[in-house]
Amino acid sequence: MNIINIYEIYNVAPQILPSDVITLSEAGFEKVICNRPDFEVPPEIQSKEIEKVAKEFGILFEYHPLTHDTMNAHNVEKQMEFLDNCTNSVLAYCASGTRCTVAWALGQIGKMPEDQILKTTLDSGYNLAGLF
Repeated sequence: MNIINIYEIYNVAPQILPSDVITLSEAGFEKVICNRPDFEVPPEIQSKEIEKVAKEFGILFEYHPLTHDTMNAHNVEKQMEFLDNCTNSVLAYCASGTRCTVAWALGQIGKMPEDQILKTTLDSGYNLAGLF
């Protein structure tokens, strides 16, 4: 599992496995957000399997599938709301971490200058230069 910190408590990763949740628990993660639609992955790594293990380890879980078509203002706001009231690390995952990073970047519009958003994501390994 490759966890990449984007900003403060928000982290992203490519697809995780149920067994990765144990590592997240040991590292003190508070919440996992699945941004990868279940239709993209086989049953053994779909959201319900990850959620089951997360609940066993006391980690909050949100299934919030994002695609090009569903990356809209409402879903970006919902993604950012998942961070509300969290004080420990949050992990959002998808196929590569890019969708999760884009959602975070779009959620920072009006809160952070665009050049700072792009620098933050680039420093984390995600070049979103064409986003704005």
